[in-house]
Amino acid sequence: MSRFTVPAPRAISVPQDSFNACYLPCLSAQQRHQIFFGGAGSGKSVFLASRCALDALTGRNTLIARQVARTLRNSTFNEISKAIARFGLKPHFEVNKAEMSIDCLSSGAQILFAGLDDVEKIKSLTPRRGVLTDIWVEEATECRYSDIKQLEKRLRGNSPHKKRLTMSFNPVSRSHWIYKAYFTGWGEGQRQALSDDLLILRTTHEDNRFLTQDDRRALEGEQDAYFHQVYTRGEWGEQAGAIIKNWRADDLSALKKTADKLRFGLDFGFVSDPCAVIKLHLDSDRRRIYILEELYLRGLSNEALAARLKPLCGNALIVCDSAEPKSIAELRRYGVKALASKKGPDSVRYGLQWLQRHEIICDHSCYHFMEELENYRWRQDKGGGQLPQPEGPDHLMDALRYALEADSGEKFAT
Repeated sequence: MSRFTVPAPRAISVPQDSFNACYLPCLSAQQRHQIFFGGAGSGKSVFLASRCALDALTGRNTLIARQVARTLRNSTFNEISKAIARFGLKPHFEVNKAEMSIDCLSSGAQILFAGLDDVEKIKSLTPRRGVLTDIWVEEATECRYSDIKQLEKRLRGNSPHKKRLTMSFNPVSRSHWIYKAYFTGWGEGQRQALSDDLLILRTTHEDNRFLTQDDRRALEGEQDAYFHQVYTRGEWGEQAGAIIKNWRADDLSALKKTADKLRFGLDFGFVSDPCAVIKLHLDSDRRRIYILEELYLRGLSNEALAARLKPLCGNALIVCDSAEPKSIAELRRYGVKALASKKGPDSVRYGLQWLQRHEIICDHSCYHFMEELENYRWRQDKGGGQLPQPEGPDHLMDALRYALEADSGEKFAT
């Protein structure tokens, strides 16, 4: 039986056949960003839980995060506990179910758990010894871009270990911000991508020799085209009905300093619906719309809103929802150059058709807008056919249409 040795304070030998072969090269991967994605039953979570336990023996401190804290106990916490037992490592660990922590007695390292629904807890989490060297985000497609950026800020401080942020997930939709941010140039059917800073590995049930035949038949017999693409083949899917498909995320910090063809739009809201503001740069020649900044505000008076708008817009015009003339008049009194949008028959449809002829490039910081792009869809009838009626969150989408009203050649803002 082939074995490999973990370089812990006292060498520990682990059988290689405890792992699926596709994951063995990743046991010691050092890339700062690591992505393990693919189909259901591919064994990625079991592998990462096993690696986490072995890493603790070498002194690595790991934070394991998921969007909702209560889902951690029955997923990653249990998987790591099982890995410790499977490798015969119980004497080296103290598993605290009440505190949701796992201490490595031989190295002093800790494995900690936290949900992203408790941001303050994330900010205050620190291991008993040293600093966090690893963060593993399970089901990362549940998370927002801002959540991941906040987690990255926790990877700081002196350590002999290279710091790593690992994400694992099923690949849902190509419109997701993770695809836009990390999968530039990724080809259909591609299995792996490697660079100095990034590791991406796609796996499916075919890579997992521990599955039963019944498990395989269930996955291979999936009839729904989207679910077969995502959960059987482990490929990025595209749910039916997405309205805006030609978009991607990018770092636009350099463009923010030089952009001169600026447009501003505002969709009013108060508490239940947010007040949504968008700042963009339009490249008409290349038919590109660059989303530079967003505001997503609740509970502000018009005076307080004006105070937020003036640093953003300066003396530029901002096109606003014409359904609130009183608010527009108040913004003007407070020094904002607010202009009412125009109305027109079929204006929403015309506006969306115009936007579809452009590429939209969104700064990573505009996560509310990316969420709207992912979830803004054509309504479906009972038979699954598309209706010419958009649905989903549209506050920033409306602000976008208002901002581009004069450029569209159509009276499409509504």
